[in-house]
Amino acid sequence: MNSTRSPFARRTIASLALAATGTLALTGCLAGENAASTEEGSTATELNIDFATYNPLSLVIKDQGWLEADLEDEGVTVNWIQSAGSNKANEALRAGAVDVGSTAGSAALLARSNGSPIKTIDIYSQPEWSAMVTVDGTGIENLEDLRGKSIAATKGTDPYFFLIQSLESAGIDPSEVTVQNLQHADGWAALNNGSVDAWAGLDPIMASAEQDGANLFFRNIDFNTYGFLNANEAFLEESPELAQTVVNAYEKARQWAKENPEETAQILADVAGIDVELANAVIIERTNLDVDPAPGEAQRAVLEKVGPIFVETGDVSSQEQIDEALDTLFDDSFVTDADPDAIQASS
Repeated sequence: MNSTRSPFARRTIASLALAATGTLALTGCLAGENAASTEEGSTATELNIDFATYNPLSLVIKDQGWLEADLEDEGVTVNWIQSAGSNKANEALRAGAVDVGSTAGSAALLARSNGSPIKTIDIYSQPEWSAMVTVDGTGIENLEDLRGKSIAATKGTDPYFFLIQSLESAGIDPSEVTVQNLQHADGWAALNNGSVDAWAGLDPIMASAEQDGANLFFRNIDFNTYGFLNANEAFLEESPELAQTVVNAYEKARQWAKENPEETAQILADVAGIDVELANAVIIERTNLDVDPAPGEAQRAVLEKVGPIFVETGDVSSQEQIDEALDTLFDDSFVTDADPDAIQASS
C-alpha cells in the first residue's frame, strides 16, 4: 500500500541521537550494589529505567517527574537511561543496566526466546511506527523493486521484522537483498547519502525523513507489533512494590497523554529535536495509546505470526524456544493492580 502525506516544514534530525541533559549513558550504567535488584531483605535505593522517543509514555513520566516525587520519601534514586532502539533496550535489560526497559513486542519475544530473563508488565502503545522508506533516484516504487537492493535496518527491532514480513509478502527471499545492520538514525542517514537504497524506518525519525522528502512506499500496520514495557525477572521478584510503582506511573501517563495529546507531542518534539508538527503526526496519527495495557492474547496473536520468522532467519534456534517464550513472557499482575492515583504529582 502506498501512502503520501502532506509535508511539514523542513528541518534536520541530527539531534535525535542526543540523550536528554542529565541522563546516564547507556553503555556506562551497569547495575551496581545499590541497584533496585538487591539481596533478599534489603531495601532498593535505585531504580534504573529507560526512556525512548518511540515510547511516549516514558517521556511523559520523565518530564513530569512523577517517579522522583513518589519515591523520594522512600530514599529511591531514579536513574533515566535513553534507549536508542529495542535492541539497545534488550542489551541493557540483559546486562542489568536497566530494571525496566521499553521495546517492540517482536524484540521482547526475541530476547526471551534466546534466554533473556524478562517479563512484559505493561503494553504502552499500539503504534504504526515502522514502514519501508526510500528516496528519489533509487528506482524503488514498491516491494518488488527491492530485489538486489541494499536495505538499512536495525536487527532485533520491529523495523527489521517489518522488513522481513514485507519481503515475505512480496515473495522475496531475504537472500535476494543485502541488509545493512545500522541503528535507526544511521539507517536514515545512509539512505539520505546514497549508501543504501531503502530503509526500514522508525518514528519519529521516519516522520522527519518523510518531511525531508522520503517516500514511505510500503505501510502495513499489522506488521508492527505492540510497544512492550519489560522488566528483569530478578527485579520483579526482589522489588515488586517498586515495579508496581512504575506501572502505576505508566497508567497515570496514559491517562495524561490521552487528555493532553498536544502537550505529549511537545514533550516528544523537545526530546527528539523535531518540529512539533512532526511530533503531532507521530502521537496523534500513528500511535494508539488507548489500548488495553494488560499483556495477553492480542499481543500473543501478533507474536505467533512473527515467531516462525525468527527460526527461518536463524535468530532463534527452534520453534520450541519461541513457544516456551510465548508461554512465559507476559505478566499482567501489575497492570491488574495498577492505581494511577497512587502516583504523587511532582511539586
